[in-house]
Amino acid sequence: MAGPVSSAPRTVEDIYKDYAGRRAGLVRALTSDVNEFYSMCDPEKENLCLYGLPNGGWEVSLPVEEVPPEMPEPALGINFARDGMKRRDWLSLVAVHSDAWVVSVAFFFAAKLNANERKRLFNMINEHPSVHETMTDRKGRENKPGVDNSSKSRHSTKRSNDGKTKNSRVAVVEDGYGDDEEHSETLCGSCSGLYNSSEFWIGCDICERWFHGKCVRITPAKAEQIKHYKCPDCSYKKSSRQ
Repeated sequence: MAGPVSSAPRTVEDIYKDYAGRRAGLVRALTSDVNEFYSMCDPEKENLCLYGLPNGGWEVSLPVEEVPPEMPEPALGINFARDGMKRRDWLSLVAVHSDAWVVSVAFFFAAKLNANERKRLFNMINEHPSVHETMTDRKGRENKPGVDNSSKSRHSTKRSNDGKTKNSRVAVVEDGYGDDEEHSETLCGSCSGLYNSSEFWIGCDICERWFHGKCVRITPAKAEQIKHYKCPDCSYKKSSRQ
C-alpha cells in the first residue's frame, strides 16, 4: 500500500521522487490501465482505495486497519459510486481525490522540512500537470474525430540508435505513417502513457526518457529553440548538487 513511515523519504529530492512514482502509478491506473482498474472496483466488494506506489505501480485494496493510520490514506470506498455515475465522471472524481492524496503524502513527509525546502518541493511537484489534468487531457484527445498535425514540429530530424525520430530528441511525426508501430512500447516518463502519433513528444538528452510535451510544459514552438533538452527530474538533480 502506501508504505511504512519507517522508510519515509527525508530530503526534498527523495520526497519528490516518491511523489513522482506515486503520481505515475495513479495516472497509469486512470489511463493506460483504466479498464483493469475499473473492473477491480466492484461495488459489491468492501471499501476499496486506489494507491499509487513509489515504484510507479498502483493497486486497489482495502484501507489499512490502524487508527489513526501511519500516513495519509486515499479516499475510502471509491468502488461504491462506480455504477451510480457515468464512467467518465466517476474516473474524474477518483482522479481529483487521487491528486489530493498524493500531494498530502508528499507534504506529510515534508513536515520537518524548512519553509524554503517546502517551497522548492512544491515547485518541483507543480512542474507536473495534476492526475486529473492528465487524465482529462488524454480522454479529450481520444475523443477527437481526427488528427491535426499542423501544430507539430516540422524541423529537420535524424534517427537515434533506437529508431526514434530525434533532433535534440524532439519527437516529430512524419504524417503519422508507421509511428504507432515503431513507438508502440514507448512510455511517457511523466504520466506513463503509451506513445500516440497524434501527440507531441520530446526526449531528455540526459536520461533519454521520452515525455508528452504537455506533461513537461513544452510546446512544439518552444522545442524549436531547444538544442539540448533536460527533463524536470534531470534539471533538479543538477541544481541540487550546486
